[in-house]
Amino acid sequence: MDATILAQTIVAGLLLGGLYALIGVGMSLVFGVMRIINLAHGDLLMVGMYTTFWLFTSWQIDPYVSVVVSAPLLFLLGMIFQKFLVGPVIRSGAPEESLILLTYGIGLALVNVVQLMFTANYRTLYTPYSTATFFVGGVSISVPLVVAFLLASLISAALYFFLIKTGMGRTIRATAQDRDAAFLMGINVDRIYVVTFAIGAALAGAAGSLFLPLFYASPQVGGPFTLKAFIVTVLGGMGSVMGALVGGIVLGLMESLGATYVNNAYRDVIGFVVFILVLLLRPSGLVGKSKV
Repeated sequence: MDATILAQTIVAGLLLGGLYALIGVGMSLVFGVMRIINLAHGDLLMVGMYTTFWLFTSWQIDPYVSVVVSAPLLFLLGMIFQKFLVGPVIRSGAPEESLILLTYGIGLALVNVVQLMFTANYRTLYTPYSTATFFVGGVSISVPLVVAFLLASLISAALYFFLIKTGMGRTIRATAQDRDAAFLMGINVDRIYVVTFAIGAALAGAAGSLFLPLFYASPQVGGPFTLKAFIVTVLGGMGSVMGALVGGIVLGLMESLGATYVNNAYRDVIGFVVFILVLLLRPSGLVGKSKV
């Protein structure tokens, strides 16, 4: 086994895993607080990708700078969806299956709206640094991937600080721990749900901006990202934000190792195999189930 190839594979897997962790954190946060799987998560990421593409082609705004636009835009969109669609269904006492179907329907609506606006053609963008690389000890490292990883790490760290150190973050964690007790203590649970869903959407939008320089955009691209987010969430432990960070790194590493030493065509299959093994051997996830 060539040590350089192994090092190259591990570095690529870690960097990609950091991006996977970001999309998993958003889904895990929503599940930890609201106890629903948001099947529109990947489609919200897709909207972030198209927002970035539009900003780049219209005003030449750098994809990574566009995070400051896509994240607030998706935060607002998430608030609207939660306040006027998801929230009323929750308050009606509908079963969880109805909420899952609702989020799936939201995703379908987003796909069709984007397809009407941008057509179904694949979209890519090129920047001066799109193919830039640098070498460390013979290992080639992609500049866009490193920048995306660093920004994803910064966003994840900011979320962790928000949840641990701020008053709103503590109320979110309290609601995740016990909704009824939080309500009795005077916490506006409906407001917390709106904020939580909006944060999850904002994280998806930010991830979309970070992914676009590395992946193509199409109205249908959200489905695979929703699946990856779900795998990351389960790998780390349902509802655990820290677990999602671990799950993202593990998924990125396994996909990278599988692509190098098995076959690139089986990259996604390797991730599914790891997912199934974790479910069989450690159903609570690698870190363990947690409520945020």
